[in-house]
Amino acid sequence: MRKKGLFTGMASLVLAMGVMAGCSSENGSNGNNGGSAGSPNTGSETKTNTAAAADPVKLTMWGGVPPEAGPQAVVDAWNAEHPDIQIEYVRYVNDDEGNLKLDTAMMTGQGVDLYVNYTLTQTQKRIDAGLAADLSQYSDYNIDEKMGADASGWKIDGKFYGVPTTKSAFFVALNKEALDAAGLPIPKDWTWDELRDYAKKLKDGDGYGFIQHTEPYVDPIDSVLSKNGYTKADGSSNLDHLQVKQWLETLNGMMQDDKTTPPLGEQLTSKMPVEQEFLSGKAPMLNIGAWLLRSSNNFTDFPRDFTIAFAPVPRLAANQADYMTRGGLGDYISINAKSKHQSEAWEFLKWYADGGMAPMAVGGRLPASKDADQQAALDSMLGGKADTYDKDSLMYVMFENPTPSFVRNLPQEVMDMRQQEYEKYFLGEQSADDTLAAMVKRHNEYLQQNK
Repeated sequence: MRKKGLFTGMASLVLAMGVMAGCSSENGSNGNNGGSAGSPNTGSETKTNTAAAADPVKLTMWGGVPPEAGPQAVVDAWNAEHPDIQIEYVRYVNDDEGNLKLDTAMMTGQGVDLYVNYTLTQTQKRIDAGLAADLSQYSDYNIDEKMGADASGWKIDGKFYGVPTTKSAFFVALNKEALDAAGLPIPKDWTWDELRDYAKKLKDGDGYGFIQHTEPYVDPIDSVLSKNGYTKADGSSNLDHLQVKQWLETLNGMMQDDKTTPPLGEQLTSKMPVEQEFLSGKAPMLNIGAWLLRSSNNFTDFPRDFTIAFAPVPRLAANQADYMTRGGLGDYISINAKSKHQSEAWEFLKWYADGGMAPMAVGGRLPASKDADQQAALDSMLGGKADTYDKDSLMYVMFENPTPSFVRNLPQEVMDMRQQEYEKYFLGEQSADDTLAAMVKRHNEYLQQNK
């Protein structure tokens, strides 16, 4: 359960922008024009308002997935079935700039009705800013019952401010032919030391044996601290946990000693397209999430001649019983508390969660609702490329892995702070011990300031 925090300083600037923007009227393309469905008719305005009442309600939904990877098909299906409520999809890039664009659009009244959150951190900010409707006002859809126990990880102060709609799987994608050539089995339970050994055996010449985006770098320590706590019993920072140091030294060893994964400096300066590197066969292991299938099913842009197998993300913990993996549920869709069409947005959201989102499976997004047709979604996800995946390992990481999951919920300030410090370590600017000390010091300062 999360406590409400303070919205960042960005809110003040955006609110000021909102005051200025509020002086201008909304245009009809945002669905906020006067005389929308249900408006009362009076006097000489009867004829005009009657015509306006016949117009469809127009909703805008913002999400981070490219329209062609599922969202447009979802919107087209809804619009064909519901001529009275029409949806427009707007894509925003799920990075700092894109999230700021979404927040600004909402706070300045630019007609955002629904939007997808990808982290609890962003969700908390939007709740604090009054941009997420409390869904407890609706009694016709039981989110806990529909989505299962993992849905509780998205509650904030005991309430849902959105619906978690997808099963979020994170995994290591593997070039099965490369594994077979090296005599290596597809792992179902492994450690980072074992992955490091795989990377050495799979490394080919000057290439890398293992690659990843920088975003999941810290998943191993979040898996440890989600289980053991980000603070100790006395309330002080736990960022110097022994396994945090183990993570630092293991990944740095792969970068500097083994040369089996890209050094951070190279990855930042080259903006390495890691999915392309994997799908082209240059790197045999990729740490990623289910969105990989958006690219791996696209043989036009990413032709490949190998089978993709799947393994769980390895653990730092000595015992499997002490391990949690990133995953659970995701794509947390909220209704903008400032929307003038919240009831219509709610109708769409229920339809979407219970199966309307099926076309999203093409991009690796499987519906979380127990009432959705999972087989249909799986068939959609694999499309005509089912024979290019190892189905047993895919089913295991998507549906059968019993490992408990966590949803990252650290305040953005803490995430930024620790990233600044561990990047110094991976760039060779400070030692592991100095990195741990700096993270703990800054985390403790944050904890003191936010008591």
